[in-house]
Amino acid sequence: MESRSATTSSEPRSLSDRFARWGAEGRRALIPYLTAGYPTPSHTVALLRTLAEAGADVIELGIPFSDPLADGPTIQRASHVAIAAGSSLNHALDALEAFRRHSDTAVVLFSYLNPVLRHGVDAFLTDAANAGAQGLLLTDLPLGADPALEARFERSPLALIRLVAPTTTHERALEIARHAQGFLYFISRAGVTGARSELPPELPQQVAALRAESGVPVAVGFGISSPAHAAAVARVADGVVVGSALIDAIEKGGADGATQFLEGLRAAMDDVSRDHG
Repeated sequence: MESRSATTSSEPRSLSDRFARWGAEGRRALIPYLTAGYPTPSHTVALLRTLAEAGADVIELGIPFSDPLADGPTIQRASHVAIAAGSSLNHALDALEAFRRHSDTAVVLFSYLNPVLRHGVDAFLTDAANAGAQGLLLTDLPLGADPALEARFERSPLALIRLVAPTTTHERALEIARHAQGFLYFISRAGVTGARSELPPELPQQVAALRAESGVPVAVGFGISSPAHAAAVARVADGVVVGSALIDAIEKGGADGATQFLEGLRAAMDDVSRDHG
């Protein structure tokens, strides 16, 4: 890969600044997930632009990985399809760099640790920042697993997004929140990713407790698959993450399907913001 030059933007660069502005506006962040290279590598840039135009505030761009154990069948399938079509970490960075010529929408890279280590941690952090990423979420690097490695990510230009599960103890959740950068990703239910018909009834209380003691915004993901889900989460959280249901929409309807699906979520979330305003 050729050396990348840093991008410029008229938007605030950091996720913290963006969330602060959205909070002041009463806006809840819509955070869709897209696997780089799905359904083919040639679709990635256009789909990123589609998501931004449909109302995304932050896009999670997934780096395809051969063994995505934290993901459910939909995102696993998308990752395998992308790899078979030739996608890779380098493709994800190239697509992000191309997308950044057209959009200031924030992007968080979503990855397992293995592709980052293969690329080289320092090279990855430099290349990702120069391609235009604002954050990084590593599914298999929990707090305390490798403090020296975590510190390298925390010192980088990318916000290191941390995950909190509903089974996480209160003390552990607070410790994770103290180390979180950008925003905290609360997993709405135990298990792998995937669309669900219902959200857990205890979710509002869990998110409210976390927000009350967290120094960063809290976004909720796993299982969100409808405007009603998005509205319910927007009432209690700072951001709404959607992945598997969006991949399903792309599989069924391509870019038009993604637009229709996201615009429905955005409208439901905006109704909540107006009610709270």
